[in-house]
Amino acid sequence: MSHQAPHTVAELTEAVLAGAMGPDPRSTNVTSAFWLYHTTRLAGGPVTYHNHYLLLRAGAAFGACSFEAGELTPDFCENASGHSLDTLLRSDSTPVRIAALDAYLASTAPHRTARAETVGLPAGTPEVRAHARDAAIAGLLDIEAGAKVALIGVVNPLVAAIRERGGECLPCDLNLRTTQWGDPVTDDMTEVLEKADAVVATGMTLSNGTFDLILGHCRDQGVPLVMYAQSGSAVARAFLGSGVTALNAEPFTFSQFSADETPMYRYRAGAAA
Repeated sequence: MSHQAPHTVAELTEAVLAGAMGPDPRSTNVTSAFWLYHTTRLAGGPVTYHNHYLLLRAGAAFGACSFEAGELTPDFCENASGHSLDTLLRSDSTPVRIAALDAYLASTAPHRTARAETVGLPAGTPEVRAHARDAAIAGLLDIEAGAKVALIGVVNPLVAAIRERGGECLPCDLNLRTTQWGDPVTDDMTEVLEKADAVVATGMTLSNGTFDLILGHCRDQGVPLVMYAQSGSAVARAFLGSGVTALNAEPFTFSQFSADETPMYRYRAGAAA
């Protein structure tokens, strides 16, 4: 279906609600909803990561959104199953809206049938899988040695992967204060964006309201933006060529929830379905 590329998440949501992106979202119901709290600490690492997720299943697709502690309680799931995606797209809760939008877009255009490069995460330990994932993300960066790369949403193996490609990492995160190697981590996104030759950002930016700002900056300044997304991977895909340069999409089941080989999907602007 022909449609104008969205410039904001709100524009994308409005297009879906208007039926401009595919079937009427009133015709698709959520069949299951679940709330996850997950912690992980990689071997040898000093940081425990705390992650909260909302997952909504719509047909053969899962929509996902991570969120900050306390932003959404488990009892949301009690009555979520059976609601139409249209209803949840109008929720007052940003994580609910993003998860519903992700479920809609993933159900209408599954990653597994899109024109994406499938990357298999190898079976193994969390450390093996995390390093393989972050190498795949960094592989989407086309940078020269010494390029400043803003990393918005810090995971230590990805800091290392950026450095291995010759980049100077500018880490930004709302929850971490230093990297594994003692580098200071700022919580001021504008500080790293102003300096960046390229940006790598997590799907978490979709749920905390910063994605539109990052997208607009990169689009206006001509700065490459690579997204790595468990949260909202199909949502981020909708902005390829409209500010997003490349995307490493990892739909549920996420790497941290499996020890078996699982797929990721790598997209570049101009090559995605």
